[in-house]
Amino acid sequence: MQALLIVAHGSRRVQSNDEIRALAAKVGEQSGTDYAYVGSAFLELAEPSIPDGIQHCIDQGATVITIMPFFLSAGRHVVTDVPELVQAKQRENPQVKIRMAPYLGVSGLMPGLIVQSAQTACECNGANCTYPACITG
Repeated sequence: MQALLIVAHGSRRVQSNDEIRALAAKVGEQSGTDYAYVGSAFLELAEPSIPDGIQHCIDQGATVITIMPFFLSAGRHVVTDVPELVQAKQRENPQVKIRMAPYLGVSGLMPGLIVQSAQTACECNGANCTYPACITG
């Protein structure tokens, strides 16, 4: 059974963490039969932690887990922190194959996504604004 775990930094702002959880749910809905389980986990400031998220995948019956780092650049978290946590969990569970997907920022889809997103920008006048803290004035 394959699982996908979207890992993000985590935030003190609960709504930000909930956005990642909602994204994981939408990815799960759209993944069809590719992933029997799609979840999310956080490096810090939110639960579940990355090791706990991986364990939850295993508890769900996953034999292959793909880790999707939800980060835009190869900072310390992408280069060191997340891989170290994943490697430790892999050593604890040699029967499970844990794979690392490229972090989101290097996706070939990113340039087109940025252009598409920019084209949907609102004027931040308060009416139908899609930005979480509408900029007015």
